[in-house]
Amino acid sequence: MKVLFALLLVPLLMVPAFAETQTLPTDKGTLDVKLTYDEIEPGVQTKINIDFLNPQTQKVQEHIDYTIAVSKDGETVFGPIPLTHTSLGSVKIPIEFNLGEGVYSMDFEVEGILFQPIPKETVSFDILVGEAQAQPVTPPENNQPSVNGENGGCLIATATFGSELAPQVQQLRELRDNTVLKTDSGMAFMTTFNQFYYSFSPTVADFERENPVFKEVMKVTLTPMLSSLSLLNHVDIDSEQEMLGYGISIVLLNVGMYVGIPLFGILKLYQTRKN
Repeated sequence: MKVLFALLLVPLLMVPAFAETQTLPTDKGTLDVKLTYDEIEPGVQTKINIDFLNPQTQKVQEHIDYTIAVSKDGETVFGPIPLTHTSLGSVKIPIEFNLGEGVYSMDFEVEGILFQPIPKETVSFDILVGEAQAQPVTPPENNQPSVNGENGGCLIATATFGSELAPQVQQLRELRDNTVLKTDSGMAFMTTFNQFYYSFSPTVADFERENPVFKEVMKVTLTPMLSSLSLLNHVDIDSEQEMLGYGISIVLLNVGMYVGIPLFGILKLYQTRKN
């Protein structure tokens, strides 16, 4: 069992250190936007850390509604994602710069702060990919937002249940912020999970908005998972070992519900027809 725990921990602990930074204000000056990322190679997925900053205090501004798109020479590489809310004011998004070396444009639109709509504000970054890396812009010394475990909105859940304020979405956010991110292994898990999640969640969320039937299917599909996750609200997690133990138990429970039960039903149906 110890060997199993060790194997599960290996990918979770591979959290990279960031190297490059850029900070620019939105066109109307309401926010500063900071990008932080490792050296970018063409065709390799790179995690971009994004902080929305209060320009007066240079601290992370919570509750931001935004969209992002990445392009090169007019060809879209990522997004644009649907209007998304981050309660923490920071997100980590994996992006594959798959159009070769050169200058990519990363464009932001901000449309809300602290749950209040604002006139759209924009900011655009030039990101150099390949051997000629951009020189980092050094942020002010008092700007020290945390980059560990801060994640974006729940795109699929928000699209499924219709609002960032839906109880199901709030449940996921509170579980993430108040339970998972309280431990190092939980933060490492969220970092690894986001790399996978953001590779497909904008597409799924878009399809849900375009297809009401698929949206209803997703509601039915997500309900067992939400029920299993709610179990974590009734336990006290005070150590890394407890977080790992409960986490593995929840994963195994969901594997049983989503894989084991359907597989058992198929086998029983096969046996019935055979007899």
